[in-house]
Amino acid sequence: MKQMIVHNEHNLMQMALLEEGKAVEFTAERTRERGLLGSFFKGRVVNVLPGMQAAFVDIGQKKNAFLYVDDVLHPHLEKQPKIKPSISELLRPGQEIIVQVLKEPVGSKGARVTTHYSLPGRWLVYMPVAGYIAVSKKIAREGDRSRLKALGEQLCRDEEGLIIRTVSAEEQHEAIRTDLETLRSQWLLIREKADSLPSPSLLHRDQSMIQRVIRDVYTPGSDEVITDSEAQAQAIRALLEEICPGDEPRVRVYSGTESIFDAYGVQEQLIRDFARKVWLPGGGYIVIDHTEALTVIDVNTGKYTGSGGDSLEETVTETNMQAAVEIARLMRLRDIGGMIIVDFIDMEEAANRHEVAAALEQELRKDRTKAFVLGWTKLGLLELTRKKVREESTLPYVEACSSCHGTGKRYISPLH
Repeated sequence: MKQMIVHNEHNLMQMALLEEGKAVEFTAERTRERGLLGSFFKGRVVNVLPGMQAAFVDIGQKKNAFLYVDDVLHPHLEKQPKIKPSISELLRPGQEIIVQVLKEPVGSKGARVTTHYSLPGRWLVYMPVAGYIAVSKKIAREGDRSRLKALGEQLCRDEEGLIIRTVSAEEQHEAIRTDLETLRSQWLLIREKADSLPSPSLLHRDQSMIQRVIRDVYTPGSDEVITDSEAQAQAIRALLEEICPGDEPRVRVYSGTESIFDAYGVQEQLIRDFARKVWLPGGGYIVIDHTEALTVIDVNTGKYTGSGGDSLEETVTETNMQAAVEIARLMRLRDIGGMIIVDFIDMEEAANRHEVAAALEQELRKDRTKAFVLGWTKLGLLELTRKKVREESTLPYVEACSSCHGTGKRYISPLH
């Protein structure tokens, strides 16, 4: 059972996703400052850089968007040579183009955009120019996979493509067909706007934060949404009736005197889980540090001494197993992306190292964002990556110290 706890305050909406009472996802969105991820723009190519195989596109934001050559090429639509053409053969300055935001702007970098368009729905992801059908790897039964792929091939037209989502495994064909027709209509509207609007212009914005989470995560019959806004509850019920017809929406309005996050223990969890040092259930702890290039996670035994009679190897392995489960949850909760290095406590036996890596991989399967365990380095560090689409989540009322800029250290002049 999952609970979505939604807290509204002024123009800020925060949502925590709980699984069995434990926070696994957290996101915040200012109602006047919605993110760009998934949005479509009609842009204008500002400059083309053959040496970088990339172009910069004006989409009307503070920073120009970055468009890489691989996000321009569509090999399935026309024959492409084995060697990529220069991007200057594909784009020219002043050219108008429809792009979709693939990654949010981060720091001084503009958004990354693509022409590999996709529109997510409840049951599938519609790709108007992809030319292939894919079925979620989480659908394990071969019979379901074959049936859904055949349905996708039957429904698609011309160069259209689909990704059939996990929740479609037992869904009726008519619901999937309706979802496709809705998404196809959205794409046609985007194209019509692109024909009539100047560049740069916003053509389509993805749904709000709460709408996206409900669309992607909500399971009818078991999950529930709890919000402290009556108006929002009514809007959520309407959305659920649309995407889950026939199901009684499980939406409740919280009316207590304390904050909804305090009432459901969310506030306490977030303060603990967003700290640099996070304690493990058995008394060990992990430390999470960020650099420009990667995130480093260090595992320590702390107060954990193992059960009576345990060897050092058993104690270390048990701590590392607890850490693997917690690291996967914290990566998801804090939305940590990019390169990640985990310094587990040294284990002598290869079988134990394999067991710890397998436990981490198993937990990462619960994550909606793609993550890959690459393996152990020669120095005994575990290397993995997680797709980075936006800056790491943080509590909206926490900011880096103006003196140390988040390092926790203050410069002291040797002259004094």
